[in-house]
Amino acid sequence: MRKRSAAIGTAAFMVVGPGTVAGLIPWSLSGWEFRDPMPFWAPVPLQVLGALVLLAGASVLVHAFVRFAVEGLGTPVPAAPPQHLVVGGLYRVVRNPMYVALLWAVVGQALLFGQWSLLVYGATIWIGFALFVRWREEPVLARRFGTEYDTYRRAVRAWWPRLRPWDPSVLGPTRAVGKRGEFG
Repeated sequence: MRKRSAAIGTAAFMVVGPGTVAGLIPWSLSGWEFRDPMPFWAPVPLQVLGALVLLAGASVLVHAFVRFAVEGLGTPVPAAPPQHLVVGGLYRVVRNPMYVALLWAVVGQALLFGQWSLLVYGATIWIGFALFVRWREEPVLARRFGTEYDTYRRAVRAWWPRLRPWDPSVLGPTRAVGKRGEFG
């Protein structure tokens, strides 16, 4: 897949997938209305923190999606997966920056709007992400990229960022090219 096609497919998926998970569903749960803060909340500091967490999540999400198109020459969509394992940028710090970013976006909205329902939703999607990654994505990536993925998986944690970015040069100059039709 060429970079231009990968970029278009990735952008379209970003609007539909994350747009639904971190935009449409939180809006349907909260109406994006500011509520009276929960009893223990200091409204203004937590709203500022929420806005910062939301913005951080959005920027991490954009970065992660760009990596799929530029480095992986594909998309996060199973029908058009990347040709290369994506291990650069923020993927050097955490294996699942897209899922982490989506969670940050939801938690940021919960803090910003003072809504428990969004915290419950955030916990629910994290459980779903964790199960999906463990039982679907990781086995597919292991089959598709073999020792390249095994090395990466041992070096970079799935959910908790490393303090220092991992050096992907340990994978060597020739990287495996995966088959079409699976996650990348």
